[in-house]
Amino acid sequence: MAQQLSDAVATLSGVGPTRQKALAALGINTIADLLTYYPFRYEDLQVKDVNEIADQEKVTLKGTVASEPVLARFGRKKNRLNFRLLIDHDVYMVTFFNQPYLMKQIETGQDLAVYGKWDATRSSLTGMKIINPNNADSAFGSIYPASKSVKQGTIQKLIKQAYDSYAPVITDIVPEPLRAKYRLLPRRQMIHDMHFPASQADSTAARRSATYEEFLLFQMQMQALKQSDATTDGIAIAYDNSRLKAFIKTLPFELTRAQKRVVNEICLDLKSPKHMNRLLQGDVGSGKTIVAAIVMYAAITAGYQAALMAPTEILAEQHANNLAKVFADTDVNVALLTGATKPAARKTLLAALAAGEINLLIGTHALIQDGVEYANLGLVITDEQHRFGVNQRAAFRQKGGQPDTLAMTATPIPRTLAITAYGEMDVSEIDELPAGRQPIQTTWVRSNQANSALSFVHQQIDNGSQAYVVTPLIEESETLDVKNAEALSANLQEYFGSQVKVGLLHGRMKPEEKEAVMAAFKANEIQLLVSTTVIEVGVDVKNATIMMIYDADRFGLAQLHQLRGRVGRGTKASYCILVADPKNQQGIERMQIMTKTTNGFVLAQKDLELRGAGDVLGVKQSGMPAFKVGDPIADLTVLQVAQQDAHAIVQRPNWQDEPENHALATYLSAKLAAVGTLD
Repeated sequence: MAQQLSDAVATLSGVGPTRQKALAALGINTIADLLTYYPFRYEDLQVKDVNEIADQEKVTLKGTVASEPVLARFGRKKNRLNFRLLIDHDVYMVTFFNQPYLMKQIETGQDLAVYGKWDATRSSLTGMKIINPNNADSAFGSIYPASKSVKQGTIQKLIKQAYDSYAPVITDIVPEPLRAKYRLLPRRQMIHDMHFPASQADSTAARRSATYEEFLLFQMQMQALKQSDATTDGIAIAYDNSRLKAFIKTLPFELTRAQKRVVNEICLDLKSPKHMNRLLQGDVGSGKTIVAAIVMYAAITAGYQAALMAPTEILAEQHANNLAKVFADTDVNVALLTGATKPAARKTLLAALAAGEINLLIGTHALIQDGVEYANLGLVITDEQHRFGVNQRAAFRQKGGQPDTLAMTATPIPRTLAITAYGEMDVSEIDELPAGRQPIQTTWVRSNQANSALSFVHQQIDNGSQAYVVTPLIEESETLDVKNAEALSANLQEYFGSQVKVGLLHGRMKPEEKEAVMAAFKANEIQLLVSTTVIEVGVDVKNATIMMIYDADRFGLAQLHQLRGRVGRGTKASYCILVADPKNQQGIERMQIMTKTTNGFVLAQKDLELRGAGDVLGVKQSGMPAFKVGDPIADLTVLQVAQQDAHAIVQRPNWQDEPENHALATYLSAKLAAVGTLD
């Protein structure tokens, strides 16, 4: 059978069931996935002259081993490997820490190239890796997002194997006229130079081509969805206005002007026979959930079912509990469906859903799985919708007769960017906070002031409040000098003593473990919760008044703002403490702006101004669709151009039949066939 890029990655040697599962966790299932698993940075491994190196610069030195390697052990499981390297007529000390196995690769008299960090004071090199000296003169090392189960070296070897084997079947997807217009590389060369660039110029050209390709393919999917909306009849939901007004009057607070405005915008869309596809942006705490409740109730008064999909089980359960209270005195029957729903309960629930007995279903992506049938689905809402891909959103719309779609996000995105990134959607904004909400006091401290900040946290806990402490990583990392959740929780438990219960929450825990920790925190059985960013979205504990974020400069402004929004949800004064030692002026500015404003839209605009290429922690801008290589903020112009090009293509009748568009049409059909949005 002929090779295809859709072949499973298991076709490569060295990929058995265990490794295949580990690769799948990184989003690598096929050869195409592997070949487009691009490096997030490169190490310049070209050999440099010792006289040209700056202190602490990462460089490659090439010379002759001038002494026997000596291995010294110290501490627990720690060791140091030393040898001397002769370069021209001078000898330099090279030291490797905790890599004793390298001793076998070092022989007196052999030529050796070593990559590491230069210490100008000692004229020595702290080694990081040994490089094949035959490749050292032109080598650029590709660095990939790796995991505990799939190491950097494994990814590099598999990509090399995949490219060597499948290069002949890599064909162009971007139409030739567009490649010529923007001077883009052929796809085969682009993929080669993304992974194996011979120079900085090669990697730059490849990344430019890859960014455009990724944005064009994304925008083509957006245009396909938009065309589907234009050619598909929607549902005219004739809701009962008097019942809706009566329901709004029962709410224990007055809606803000912004909430009233967006409710009217959405209700107009519900009434219209045109298919609704709207994005609702609202700052943290602006009251999006109650807007969702109102418009879902509107659909239910017209005899339709509504569904609300959240990205995590914690958030879905929280929505179900809150909405059950909101609808307690109505005829709305609320149900919760997640991956954790037991088989017997799931069977009963699905039967009630298909019979129309459940008119509001809340859950995770389980809501769009096979076997979930709705009697009369009229409105679909996705919360924190950037967590869901285009196909997931489209799949939801196939459950029933093209239900109206409302997507919500608590991450403010500058309007121009939102319209470009969600080109198939209308955009509504809640741009004011409810009356009485106290602004969160935000302070930035350096790491050497963290103890005084902790004493303030202790004081707040003694007064009956609870606190979050957030850190970027779960475990120790050799590449990032940041606090990690496991060590931090142990240290803080020791610091606070037995009077304060410290809990731990991170993404690698099982769902039931996460739920148990969150339940204990909500019940105040845990007073201080150490967490990674899994608590970024939606978690609502009104007694939590402090958000302390370690290594805050590692996060984007939007993510910091999301994290800050986890506190200040009750009536008590709340605080956010940023612990950071930014390395440059941009980092300092980002910390300063966080202390000056709690307005998410102001922060989003500032993020747009401050951010350059690259990404904090390698995580794409929170609130935006996830891209492999393109950065929708740094590369906004490219994203806008791709949108215009995609729009121009689909405007032409039978564009799929034009020879230069065959590959693009084939790609798009394969991408969207599963959800039936493209014939």
